[in-house]
Amino acid sequence: MKETTAFNDLLNLLEVPHTLDYANEQFHTMPFRSMFGFSKLLQRYGIDSQGVTLGDKSEVDKIAPPFLAQTGKGFIIVTAIDSEGVNYLTEGVLERMSRDEFADVWNGFVMMAFPTRRSIEPHYLSHRRTEIIGKAKQWILTLGVVALFLYLFISNHLYADWSTIALTLFNIGGIYLTYLLVQKSSGMKNRTADAVCGVLQAGGCDSVLEMKASKFFGIFGWSEVGFSYFTVSLLTLLMFPQWICYLAACNVMCLPFTFWSIWYQKFRAKVWCTLCVSVQATLWLLFFCYLGGGWLNGIFPLRIEFFVLCATYLTTLLALNKVLPHFDQKIKTPQPDEDY
Repeated sequence: MKETTAFNDLLNLLEVPHTLDYANEQFHTMPFRSMFGFSKLLQRYGIDSQGVTLGDKSEVDKIAPPFLAQTGKGFIIVTAIDSEGVNYLTEGVLERMSRDEFADVWNGFVMMAFPTRRSIEPHYLSHRRTEIIGKAKQWILTLGVVALFLYLFISNHLYADWSTIALTLFNIGGIYLTYLLVQKSSGMKNRTADAVCGVLQAGGCDSVLEMKASKFFGIFGWSEVGFSYFTVSLLTLLMFPQWICYLAACNVMCLPFTFWSIWYQKFRAKVWCTLCVSVQATLWLLFFCYLGGGWLNGIFPLRIEFFVLCATYLTTLLALNKVLPHFDQKIKTPQPDEDY
């Protein structure tokens, strides 16, 4: 899912023709991260705007949503107001807060936008064509990956044994869970990750991921380690199924970590990360598949392939650790001072 911004949210609500990438680029390069900067952006799209300061915040009912409001944490798009609370959009996520909470975080300034039939993104048709081509490339890439996966799965007869079928599915599940964890660790917004994380304890994932213990040796995030593990395991299973016994050995080596993780969340952190617990459960499900399939029997003697596999895990982890900070930098770059 691509990143969205308050500017894109507003254009969606106003039903102004635009493209996601261009609108986000305009927002991120806005010279002044302020209501003034927003008004200039809207002008480029042929949208008039008006700012209003309310001395009495209870009078916000007199303003018809949607409108832009500024809080200490950034811009939000108010979509509805009733006697009990306020509905608002922030980076594409619909949320709600009480009237008192809104009054506390809101600075009293709102901006209303007035689109017309002529309101449209500059060079919209060109941007739209580029967007369609980009989506087509994504679909072709997806189809290619699926086709390659099916070819390897069938040609290597992984479908012929229940354990290899289960191993494939659980590794895919592990990749997805750790992908969500990587996004959470990098500060990326993801509705699915937020929903899953709230199952055991609201905010638990964020709390655990902010702790020093969330990094292996203070260098590698456990989310990175997990994503590397499940990705390499799946690819090895698909491409070199004769190495399953060594995959089983690596899985057994990971199991002590699951005890430490659960112990740490229970007694040290005293918060539960639903995604983390799900990853630990997936590691045990993989173990039972290796055990039930009889793949633990062929581990010894260890051959060169085992060490090649371990080296592949490490290389993938190092590569991922090298790449992720660039995404963090893009997301967490300090913004210019806000001028009201």
